[in-house]
Parts: sequence; C-alpha cells; structure tokens
Amino acid sequence: MNTIVIAIISTSVIGFLCAALITVASKLMYVKTDERVEKIRECLPGANCGACGFSGCDGYANALIEENCGINLCPPGGGKLIEQLSEILGVSAGDGLEKMVAVVNCLGDSETETEKMDYVGISTCVAAKQLYGGQGACTFGCIGFGDCVVVCPSAAICVENNLARVDRRKCSGCTLCVKACPTEVISMVTEPVNVVVFCKNTEKGARLKGKCKKGCIGCMKCVKECPVEAITVTESLAAIDYLKCTGCRKCVDVCIAGCIL
Repeated sequence: MNTIVIAIISTSVIGFLCAALITVASKLMYVKTDERVEKIRECLPGANCGACGFSGCDGYANALIEENCGINLCPPGGGKLIEQLSEILGVSAGDGLEKMVAVVNCLGDSETETEKMDYVGISTCVAAKQLYGGQGACTFGCIGFGDCVVVCPSAAICVENNLARVDRRKCSGCTLCVKACPTEVISMVTEPVNVVVFCKNTEKGARLKGKCKKGCIGCMKCVKECPVEAITVTESLAAIDYLKCTGCRKCVDVCIAGCIL
C-alpha cells in the first residue's frame, strides 16, 4: 500500500515540476510575434507560388516585416494587395505593380507543326522532352502535354490541338507555368501588350522549313518596317523591345511566317 502511495506522490511531484519548468521556459523563451504578420497573411492570395522570391505566402509575410522587402513582389495580388500592404505597413504604395501575364510563344499546333514520330510514353512535357524533344519536329516549341495546365492555380491555361494557350483574363502572373515548361516557350509580358512574336526557334530558315509553317525565319522584314527600331533579329529569331514598341503593328503586316500577332 505504501509503495502505491509513494508512486502516486512521486509521479505527482514529477508532473508538477515538469509543468513548472515548461511554464518558466515558455516565459523565458517567448518570442513576441508582430501582429502585422497575421494581418498581412490574411491579405495575401494564398497561392504559395513563389513568384515573390520567397518560400510562399508565409515567407513573404515574414519578410515584409523582418527584411523590409518591397510590397510589390506578389503578381497574383496585384494593385489591390499593394494598397492593403501599404496601409498595414504605413508605407507609400508607389506606382504599384504592373500586371504580368503568361504567353506561349508558339503557334505549332497539330495542323501547323510536322510530327517527327508517334510518341508513346509518359504523357508529360518533361518526359517527352527527354526523348528527342517530343513528337514535334520543332524542339523549341510547345510539346503540348499540359505540364503548365497542371501547375496553373487559376485555370488560365488549356491545350488545344497539342498547343497550350493562356487566357490572359484569368492569368494571375504567378510564373508557375514558366518554371514548369521544359522548352522555356512560355514567357511573361506586361499587360496590355500589342504584339508578340509567337516563336522560339533559333534555327535558320532553311532548317526550319518543313518543321513548322509559322516559325520565324529571320527574314528581317519586321526590323526594316519598324519605325522605332523596336525589333531585332538574333540567331534568326525576332525579338521585340517593349520599352520602344508603340504598337503600330506594322511588323504584323509584313511578317511572312505570320508568327507576329
């Protein structure tokens, strides 16, 4: 009987001491959390896309307080979020955040691009890319298995005729599709954008012939026609400087391949 009583008393004392130690430790080791972090977290979209450069929305919320980083690093949040953050942190909203949207720089669908093989394997762009660049003859273009569709949090991308397309009205600018594309055929542009070169192929025109009907052949007609010198051709591929582009669309009219739209 005495043994049982002693065991009960001993257990009770140990439990009391442990509780006391935990209470003291919680007081001594308590780290005060800035209440603004929780307010910021409630404002963030919760996409956890990493477009801000941090691990996710929680990481960005903490960085805004601890590292005093910019309030315009969240593309999905847009201008509304910038206003909310500026009010919480007591800083100026500045010029805000330009809306960025994704664009698939390719027109090589099943009717435009020649197939070099009948691909039978894992139906992902990453897997197909490792096997001779996919089933299409052009290894620079969209493979069309929809890896970008899978990662898009706003359902802004669909695949039609083996070609991915972005609904810019739905695009949040999270850049997840850019990171998921193994051919790097998806790029981000500032909205609104007047003209886009829908091609990434850097092969010379002679090599591109027979692979894609709408690939850029580097003919230089767009360069010669542009009145503000906003277009350059490097490695047989046209590129537009949007800081110079006025949206006159003369390049669209003279493009032989029809890849500038």
